Amino acid sequence: MDSSSLPAHSPFLVIGAGPAGLTAAWAACRRGWLPFVLERGRRMGGIARTEEHRGYRFDIGGHRFFTKEPEVESLWKEMLGEQFRTTPRMSRIYYDNKYYSYPLRLPETLGNLGWRRSFAAGMSYVAARLRPARPDVTFEDWVVNRFGQRLYETFFRSYTEKVWGLPCHEIRAEWAAQRIQNLTLGIAVWQALRPAAEAASKTLIREFQYPRLGPGQMWDRFRERITAAGGRVATGWEVVSWRHEHGQVRSVVAAGPTGLREMTVDRVVSTMSLDELVQTAQPAAPAPVRMAAGGLRHRDLLLVGVVLRKPALFADNWIYVHHPGVRVGRIQNFGNWSPDLVPDPGTTSLGMEYFCRRGEDLWEMDEGELGDLASRELEALGLGRREDVLWTVVIRQPKAYPVYDDGYRERLDRIRAWLNGLGNLRPAGRNALHRYNNQDHSMMAGIAAVDRLAGGTADPWEVNLERSYHEDVVVARQEVGQVA
Repeated sequence: MDSSSLPAHSPFLVIGAGPAGLTAAWAACRRGWLPFVLERGRRMGGIARTEEHRGYRFDIGGHRFFTKEPEVESLWKEMLGEQFRTTPRMSRIYYDNKYYSYPLRLPETLGNLGWRRSFAAGMSYVAARLRPARPDVTFEDWVVNRFGQRLYETFFRSYTEKVWGLPCHEIRAEWAAQRIQNLTLGIAVWQALRPAAEAASKTLIREFQYPRLGPGQMWDRFRERITAAGGRVATGWEVVSWRHEHGQVRSVVAAGPTGLREMTVDRVVSTMSLDELVQTAQPAAPAPVRMAAGGLRHRDLLLVGVVLRKPALFADNWIYVHHPGVRVGRIQNFGNWSPDLVPDPGTTSLGMEYFCRRGEDLWEMDEGELGDLASRELEALGLGRREDVLWTVVIRQPKAYPVYDDGYRERLDRIRAWLNGLGNLRPAGRNALHRYNNQDHSMMAGIAAVDRLAGGTADPWEVNLERSYHEDVVVARQEVGQVA
């Protein structure tokens, strides 16, 4: 059976071939279930995929393979083994026309700030520690309480607002608690003084594993293993509706190369975004649930690939651009992730990342306009010359980041309560849980979803909370070939 046809029935359906979906499919294979994976795109991996243009490979968003989850670590090695390379992390912050190494290097940071601003930052930190704002309600509260107002303004505010398109006082503190939960000024200074010490925070790691041909190499391998075990991955198929009754999902309708097809199902793992999942339900979800789903917001990503005729323009993996005078938020240098992403060593391949929402002027620009904007801003930042640009390419990623705005938690709880009434459906993954997970926690959510559908007690909703996951999910280690 080729990818242009679908079976009439699937005992285990996975919607979406990103990290969560493919891991769930592999976990199902380990249980002896034959999964069928529907992916609407032409490539697997979701936002963690690798795009290719003229032989150059582009990593959407940049994906370090570093985890504190032994299950995921072992699975990565099982899938790719020697195809991993150890990549030194080098990243900097561009602020006030100066570059700051990140993790911070104390002499450089103090030199760039100058003694007056450094002293003011220190006093601001002391004041915040003596009189913290409690409780942490917003992102601004969370950072100021741990770093002080001055360092918040210098190293957090501008970039964060550029990414989310929201003032920091409108972003919930849960985002900071999840993404930089172990990071404090003490840890940052300790790392600056002793860079060889093991990072106490994932935010500050100094090297990571990376597939030789980019993260897409991992998901290609997953597909090979799933197919060899008797499962299937069909690309170009988008779920347009699904039918449920008596607390069970009965069938799914997908649109693809041969039109609309309906498939009955026994168990379902969904990685599609929560708003789409609710909107496509038949019969329709209750009105309050539909309203909650409609209120969930996302941030979209534009990656403008820029190839220049100059080699080794700079040594960073990526640069965070806090400068308000340009619209680019982050710049990746793909050859510094893996030289094999760049076929011509006499060139440099960059990814200029722009954060926006569909319908905004950036999203509506055509490829030529975006390529010109990226080239101009690259020159304005002093990183490359427009005349050296050979060509550009634009890659659009809708719903790259779930937004943690005011009221999102109440909306999420309402949707979750309704979905929990469907006994054979479990969501997993970044947009399916509306949680800004990295790929390792998305994979753990996929494993937990399969465990729950098998009658276990692991819960994908609990992955990557204050505890990364409950002990119940340890049972799922057997699914990925672990020894508990």
